[in-house]
Amino acid sequence: MRSRLAEKIDRDNGRLIGVIDSDLSESPVSWYGIVGNSDVMREMFSMIDQVADTEATVLLLGESGTGKELIAQAIHQRSSRASKPFVAVNCAALPESVIESELFGHEKGAYTGAFEQRKGRFEQANKGTLFLDEIGELSTALQIKLLRFLQDHRFERVGGNENIEADVRVIAATNRNLQQAVDEGSFRADLYYRLNVFPINVPPLRERGADILLLADHFVSQFNQENSKKIQRISTPALDLLMIYHWPGNVRELENCILRAAILSTDGVIHAYHLPPSLQSAASTGTEPKTGLDAEIFRVEKELIIEALKLENGNVSAAARRLVITERRLRYAIQRHRIDPRRFKTKL
Repeated sequence: MRSRLAEKIDRDNGRLIGVIDSDLSESPVSWYGIVGNSDVMREMFSMIDQVADTEATVLLLGESGTGKELIAQAIHQRSSRASKPFVAVNCAALPESVIESELFGHEKGAYTGAFEQRKGRFEQANKGTLFLDEIGELSTALQIKLLRFLQDHRFERVGGNENIEADVRVIAATNRNLQQAVDEGSFRADLYYRLNVFPINVPPLRERGADILLLADHFVSQFNQENSKKIQRISTPALDLLMIYHWPGNVRELENCILRAAILSTDGVIHAYHLPPSLQSAASTGTEPKTGLDAEIFRVEKELIIEALKLENGNVSAAARRLVITERRLRYAIQRHRIDPRRFKTKL
């Protein structure tokens, strides 16, 4: 009869053990510039493959720093528009007074300082892809103008009355809950449904498990290519801290963390003391999630590890083999869950 542990492993199929199942010595898995090999990323890659070579509008949903623009670029590169322009606009980064002109262009004399006609991003992206990041920050007036474009692919420049046609695929992204914004009246429902044709959820870094190590290795390689100073490796204690930390700033925060540590290193090794204080405090206080899916994954993962240690009499190497993961990854998880393997050694 199969053990309850084996049944749990089959049922969760790597979704949980993926958190601790990789080795930094493996080459980073890069897909159109996106580094990742976890189950959640493979699922996302599959969705990109399915939608890329269509004309469907895509809505990327995810926290800041998760790499939504890279994903938009991947969709563009996989599409029939790959040889045409990819134009990106951060709607939150532009003042409201200029964003309409930036997107749709303006005619000469449209406002003070408009000394000549100017094409906007929609015209610049003709035949290609326009990526609208932080779409939830658009004003109601611009939401109406964008809705009209999505309906008939026409728009007017600021200060003009000519209907201009543009063949543009729109990919939008947000870190906001747009459905909630619709309910609250700050985002138009009709625009939301136009954008939400094919939503893709971009996972936060904390749900990507050992991708953290792949990305850390990638950023070290990137640093080495761009600088005369070379980093040979990341120490095991430093890797432990990277795996324990919750990464609220996601991939962008990890990239900045590795860059800082690489600059501080004097011996070609990134040590734990090179990492920011936020990571040090995370190690001392723990990072157990309190609610939601993260908490459930955390709980079941801990159960799997404890049961494997019990079955193997506290032997970490044997428990790792039973879980079909590397011993190194299991030790990371043991530290994260604050489990003492000695508790499970049978006293003679």
